[in-house]
Amino acid sequence: MARYTVHVRDEWLMVPSRDGAASVDWLGREALRRYAKNKPGCGRLSEEAAFSVRRCQGLALLDPHDALADVLENNEFVEVVLEDDAVSPDFDQWMPEHRYPWAAERGTGRCIYLDGNHLTIEELVRLGKGLYKIKLSAEAEDKIKQSRLLLENIVKENKVVYGITTGFGKFARTVIPHNKLKELQENLVRSHSAGVGKPLSPQRCRMLLALRINVLAKGYSGISLETLNQMIQAFNASCLSFVPEKGTVGASGDLAPLAHLALGLMGEGKMWSPKSGWADAKYVLQAHGLKPVSLKPKEGLSLINGTQMITSLGAEAVERAEAIARQADIIAALTLEVLKGSTRAFDSDIHELRPHPGQMEVAFRFRSLLGSDHHPSEIAESHRFCHRVQDAYTLRCCPQVHGVVNDTIAFVKNIIETEINSATDNPMVFAERGETISGGNFHGEYPAKALDYLAIAVHELAAISERRIERLCNPSLSELPAFLVNEGGLNSGFMIAHCSAAALVSENKVLCHPSSVDSLSTSAATEDHVSMGGWAARKALRVIEHVEQVLGIELLAACQGIEFLRPLRTTTPLEKVYDLVRSKVRPWIKDRFMAPDIDAVHQLLMEQKVWEVANPYIEKYRQANLPEERPVSPTAFTMPSGSSNKRSRKE
Repeated sequence: MARYTVHVRDEWLMVPSRDGAASVDWLGREALRRYAKNKPGCGRLSEEAAFSVRRCQGLALLDPHDALADVLENNEFVEVVLEDDAVSPDFDQWMPEHRYPWAAERGTGRCIYLDGNHLTIEELVRLGKGLYKIKLSAEAEDKIKQSRLLLENIVKENKVVYGITTGFGKFARTVIPHNKLKELQENLVRSHSAGVGKPLSPQRCRMLLALRINVLAKGYSGISLETLNQMIQAFNASCLSFVPEKGTVGASGDLAPLAHLALGLMGEGKMWSPKSGWADAKYVLQAHGLKPVSLKPKEGLSLINGTQMITSLGAEAVERAEAIARQADIIAALTLEVLKGSTRAFDSDIHELRPHPGQMEVAFRFRSLLGSDHHPSEIAESHRFCHRVQDAYTLRCCPQVHGVVNDTIAFVKNIIETEINSATDNPMVFAERGETISGGNFHGEYPAKALDYLAIAVHELAAISERRIERLCNPSLSELPAFLVNEGGLNSGFMIAHCSAAALVSENKVLCHPSSVDSLSTSAATEDHVSMGGWAARKALRVIEHVEQVLGIELLAACQGIEFLRPLRTTTPLEKVYDLVRSKVRPWIKDRFMAPDIDAVHQLLMEQKVWEVANPYIEKYRQANLPEERPVSPTAFTMPSGSSNKRSRKE
């Protein structure tokens, strides 16, 4: 009698078939019947419900009229998908952003070779998106073999070495019998899988797994090449463990998250893949033709020691921070245009007197985007001879405020990239010295401190943006209609959009309290100082998301402000930004549902579309190396040509 393992929604079902001539359609309907019987709370499934059936291996779509014996092997895994199920119920609970089951990202087949020394933040983020597969370099394979050989010799000679032939933490002096060493490592992973909360998204879990592979590839952890290759196979198939986001104190590494990562690879707990959705790990691995990892001495410890949870989330934070910081300059320049601000504050001579790299670059970007002979602006020309002496700080001081954010991101990026390619295991295996040494490289203080600093810095982009939104919405400051809408009173316009921005900025002020100033002693005072880096990474990401949303609201408001200045046009690059926004969001003529507009512009910022349309003009301006233009204006005093700059002084 043939048997088939069938996945329906969130469950795996065993469906036997005594009749070899039974059709694929019969298998699907029988699986749905069994699902409805075993899940009475799932709602009634119509006997006429439309569905499709695919093989899990290779994703081949099966013809409903074909005989099972002709298209499937005994014990094969198949998937039944109801046409009405746009999203898996299990997915909807945890990760509503992922469509089920075949709309997830698929790799292009390109590979990144890992050796533990050269991975960049950009590459790690791309690995997280599923754009590349992983292979080991030949040099890495040699180092892994050498360190593993040393460990095997230690076990053969019955030496007492922490984590290899002893217990862990408080039990470091407890020697474990040779026949219990495999159980020791498995128990370590199981007991440490004590995290709580929602699981990491597939993209973040993929980054976590890729980074753990990269660190093990350095060859100082004692992992076997066989086990590491199994991890790589799981990554390349996108078989991703259920890793709760909470539970690490970031001291002996990210023990709980990494233990959950290892648990799935062992075929225990839950896993996710594009083919299966969430299911028992052993079934997900089997559906991809993979075997669970069988741990050898020290391998459990090798899999869970390290700062990879903090660092992988930190890599995403740095990537997103860089993107929003660049685009913040463009958005602020557009707001300055709408508020009829002056370009005088961005004169290069001012910034060369305080030559911070970030400040000088931001001022340059403003000069490249705002009105000049290179990029004429009718809006700027319309108010050149007004009598405003200088602008508010939120406009005039953008180079100083945005600039330090850029410099902070560069500082944090250096720390995170160093951490990405660092060995953070314990004990470290030095094959060339023939010894293992216990140390503290797993302590997360470096990335924790850096990510606290990143959150504080990037928040300032939202703080200053919210004040610019206020200026756009306040008619006494903007000379524009109140809340950027006609028929005020009947329409509220951007009134509550500004409130949302204020709420996000207020939340950020709390989130910017550094987590790494805290420490709680754990593991019976063996691990008596911890970094709290996991929370530092998670809240840095939340702060950055809020910053993206606040700047999205400012971008919407600035584009709406332009509507009231028409027919005047701004510079070519800023008009391109305006056109980009209008391709997604129409002008605000009267009140409507605003949340979708904010979401649409937030998505543009996350995809860096604003940067993509403006950056070519910035770089063209840079390459042209034109003399800086300083248009005459009564808002700044200028000595007449040929006059002496010396002044007489009356006593």
